[in-house]
Amino acid sequence: MTSGTPSRLTGDYYTSRFSPMSVESAADGDTLILNIGPQHPATHGVLRLIVEMDGEYVKRCEPVLGYIHRMHEKMGEVKTWQQYLPNMGRVDYLHALAWNWAYVGAVEKLMGLRVPPRAEYIRVITCELNRISSHLLWWGAYLLDLGAFTPIVYAFADRERLMDILQIVTGSRLTYCYYRFGGVSADIDDTFIQMTREFLADFKKRLPMYHDLVTENMILRGRCEDIGVMSVEMARRYGATGPVLRGSGMAYDVRKTEPYSVYDRFDFDIPIGKNGDAMDRYDVRMAEMSQSIRIIGQALDMLPEGPHISPDLPERIIPPKGEVYFAVEGARGKIGMYVLSDGTPKPYRIKLRAPGFSNLHVFAELARGTILADALSILGSLDLVIPEIDR
Repeated sequence: MTSGTPSRLTGDYYTSRFSPMSVESAADGDTLILNIGPQHPATHGVLRLIVEMDGEYVKRCEPVLGYIHRMHEKMGEVKTWQQYLPNMGRVDYLHALAWNWAYVGAVEKLMGLRVPPRAEYIRVITCELNRISSHLLWWGAYLLDLGAFTPIVYAFADRERLMDILQIVTGSRLTYCYYRFGGVSADIDDTFIQMTREFLADFKKRLPMYHDLVTENMILRGRCEDIGVMSVEMARRYGATGPVLRGSGMAYDVRKTEPYSVYDRFDFDIPIGKNGDAMDRYDVRMAEMSQSIRIIGQALDMLPEGPHISPDLPERIIPPKGEVYFAVEGARGKIGMYVLSDGTPKPYRIKLRAPGFSNLHVFAELARGTILADALSILGSLDLVIPEIDR
């Protein structure tokens, strides 16, 4: 390496490629190159943002990824189809069951496996409980980013109840691996059903209190309204999905537009925003928790009898040669699973479509021209989970 050449092992490499002119300007005192992360509470994980600041204003921003890259897709080529199941809970630890579902759904589609009706309803119930849990953590952490400590205590109180419920059937409290090819690993019992119904009844009463405590607070609205306004065109240009896209006013939800499992049997709405700002993204997620309550209640009422896993499941999972794509709606947006099989006990190729990866890249454009405090509000409104972005 020649003298003066920046090394990839140091921050100088990123600073030099960020913009030579900006570095010169920073040296002159006009602008400042600021690192946010990779160890910073507002980045919610090991995300690094290199920001060029002109006083309090963001001139440019570049996300730097790869600090928690664990080669999940490569692992899919060296593990058997069954051995790869636990990986999904490590991609997005907040909505692990959605990723779990995407993988088993893709393999079932490739093999032509029929899932018993009871297992389909159990998947819906548990996945929606996990969605509420994910949104609760986002709600508490987002408000903590904005300076409010009390809400995260309320959020975690409700989230603990959800983790207690899901632990009954999954045996885990976070990185769930509950779904299996052809069904689920264990049936739900009366205790699970009773605890779920009690939670739904209590949480219906808690949500209005959340709105009184936080949503109508003038300080929150001042930090979110007209901040990070994103048009539908911009969202689609970056491939943004989930609450980020729906906050801009487009009613795209995989559960409705590309129905899978038994979601077409339930009556629920797709909340959307009007202005596409951070407040709309907040409101969409809050409304989605109410819709999840509706879905779970209907699924419990309609829960059929029968086996929780397919009785026709082969002894060994070896899909035939072929390729499939299967998508589900995760807490952060559209989760896509591409699977390619060469007819052997191990996948030939697995490609993961992580919604957070697309949602993150909107940030660089949204943050430009804002003050730093507003940029952090925008970042929190995107609900990023860094392990799924790095994969």
